[in-house]
Amino acid sequence: MTEFQILKDEVSQFLSREQVADIEKAYQFAKNAHGSQVRYSGEPYITHPVTVAHILAQMRMDPQTLMAAILHDVVEDTSFTQEDINEQFGTEVGDLVDGVTKLAQIHFENVAQAQAENFRKMVMAMASDIRVILVKLADRLHNMRTLSALPPAKRRRISLETLDIFAPIANRLGMHAFRVELEDLGFATLYPMRYKILKEAVAKARGNRKEIIEMIHQQIRDAIKRNNIPSATVSGRSKHLYSIYKKMHERHLSFSEIMDVYGFRIIVDKVDTCYRVLGTLHNLYKPITQRFKDYIAIPKINGYQSLHTTLFGPYGVPIEVQIRTEEMHKMAENGIAAHWLYKTEKRVVNEAQMRAREWLNTILEMDKSSRNSLEFIENVKSDLFPDEVYVFTPKGQIIELPAGATPVDFAYAIHSDVGNTCVAVRLDKRLSPLSTPLVSGQQVEIITAPGARPNSAWLNFVITGKAKSKIKHFLKKQQREESIELGKILINKALQLYELELDTLPESTLESIIQQSQLESISHLFEEVGIGNRVGMLVAKQIAESLGKPMTVAAQDATIAPLIIKGTEGLAVRYATCCHPIPGDPITGIIKTGLGVIVHITQCPQLLPYLQNSEQCIPLLWQDNIQKDFPVNLQIDLANRRGSLASLALAISETESNIENIRAEETDRYHFNVDVTVAVRNRKHLARIMRKVKQRKDVLRVVRQKPTLNSTEE
Repeated sequence: MTEFQILKDEVSQFLSREQVADIEKAYQFAKNAHGSQVRYSGEPYITHPVTVAHILAQMRMDPQTLMAAILHDVVEDTSFTQEDINEQFGTEVGDLVDGVTKLAQIHFENVAQAQAENFRKMVMAMASDIRVILVKLADRLHNMRTLSALPPAKRRRISLETLDIFAPIANRLGMHAFRVELEDLGFATLYPMRYKILKEAVAKARGNRKEIIEMIHQQIRDAIKRNNIPSATVSGRSKHLYSIYKKMHERHLSFSEIMDVYGFRIIVDKVDTCYRVLGTLHNLYKPITQRFKDYIAIPKINGYQSLHTTLFGPYGVPIEVQIRTEEMHKMAENGIAAHWLYKTEKRVVNEAQMRAREWLNTILEMDKSSRNSLEFIENVKSDLFPDEVYVFTPKGQIIELPAGATPVDFAYAIHSDVGNTCVAVRLDKRLSPLSTPLVSGQQVEIITAPGARPNSAWLNFVITGKAKSKIKHFLKKQQREESIELGKILINKALQLYELELDTLPESTLESIIQQSQLESISHLFEEVGIGNRVGMLVAKQIAESLGKPMTVAAQDATIAPLIIKGTEGLAVRYATCCHPIPGDPITGIIKTGLGVIVHITQCPQLLPYLQNSEQCIPLLWQDNIQKDFPVNLQIDLANRRGSLASLALAISETESNIENIRAEETDRYHFNVDVTVAVRNRKHLARIMRKVKQRKDVLRVVRQKPTLNSTEE
């Protein structure tokens, strides 16, 4: 019997004659299109798309999806086009085929970029029609089953991609059966020896445990029968090999520690019965209280529902039990595919579709906020965590987040505006740091402020793709706005040498400069100058030459008026960490490509290479009464006595300053060298701190740290 005949027999069980005829038409079209093409194994190429369609037919997919599965490689691997598919089979089938077709006509710089762009294209298609990913998962599953015919390097690359992306997506969509097979096939290819050894060890362990498993099985069945619980099916539950390997690898557990756990699954008729069975088991064996999870009341993020409990069984062996209804079991095995496989069960359909749609909407938001496809794919990967925490809003709404998520991740999960303006958090009504990892069951209350904005330091602890992409997007937008404003100021100051001003220039002059510079707009020109990609002096000279305006004689010997530093410039102006300038210090700026203006103390050795370059070096001046704290490094020689460090910290705090960093090193048994970074408002404040510190009897010397040529400048 041919592959297509097997497929035809399968689809005839649930499709009409007309629909089966349409699928046969797609088969003939694909067969003729692929012609004499063969796979690496030597089989006719058509066997692959037909088998992919058969995998989907076993899930009772609709005829359009099955036709798309048969045709999914036609556009990519033959001379036929998307228009040919649309014309022959309609745009619905055509769009599904397009969703899984790689971007073959575009040249990519490397494999990573190609992978990212193709993944992004697939996700965009998947967002408009979830069936795209079902075709892709079935395609990947058959490719993994037949991977042995490929060259080793290609096998490894495909397996890594499967474990990194496609198995987690199957898990995210609740498709347990797909995930398990994809993971085990990927594991077997990447680590064949580990797979073989682990497979043999598992088979041996299961054989040795047969008697005790049967005894526990019988005790559970007897207990359920005594309590008159109807329609309960008890079965053993074995972990798949990749799951065992991951637990051994990530948790540093031995094989015996994992295999000592005995797993069972109990399937019942309705939700009430689940809880009755749970009570029966807790009366039969003592439960481990910390290991109980109610995923019926609070489903997992992929829609999974079940009761999980761990018990002390006979001889003290741990027993893990899952209790669920038949409907929940179907959902656990098939996830989003339950929509087609069990169409009569409306609640399953709605739950699966709703959760998948919410996730896809989140992914679409990530795409809008990502700078490129590589950043997008990284954000999606970080959003595919298998473990979750469940926390509550003050109104009792449940929010699902990946394990390790923080209040900032929570804030962005609520709404982008909440994330952008959050300033603090109350966890169970107690103020806590925004970087605190959340724990299931906590009540999370985000405190916002109208003028607040994201902090770049948040990127060090947020873990959700949405939070990362939104923070990066905001910071990029903020830097662009600040760079535009700074660029405008720098050009205006340079134009003073020609007695010109931006506001009075003819519009045609600026348009001409933009065209000559091959830029998009005047804002783009200002941004380029603000971030240091172009020099304000040269732009001003270009403008003056186009107007035939020479530099004035007086201006030739003059310097540009200093740029006023207010302390609120944001990302367009940075303060050098080699010399830590503070208000009151004489300062000079360096314009650095991609960074904007770097502020240095005028005497900083790092300035020496730039002082003769008037295009990169600009004079700066502090604005009066800046209300901001700046870090300064102090070097202190301290007597090695009990309480001397505490006394030093007290002296600094008495001057209304914070210690940002402190490092003490014992030079001998009598002395310490202390490097301390303190927050100061200006030079007067710094002088007051140093006087206060010097008054301590344990302090032998205190000086402000001076930069050297070896220091980093930012």
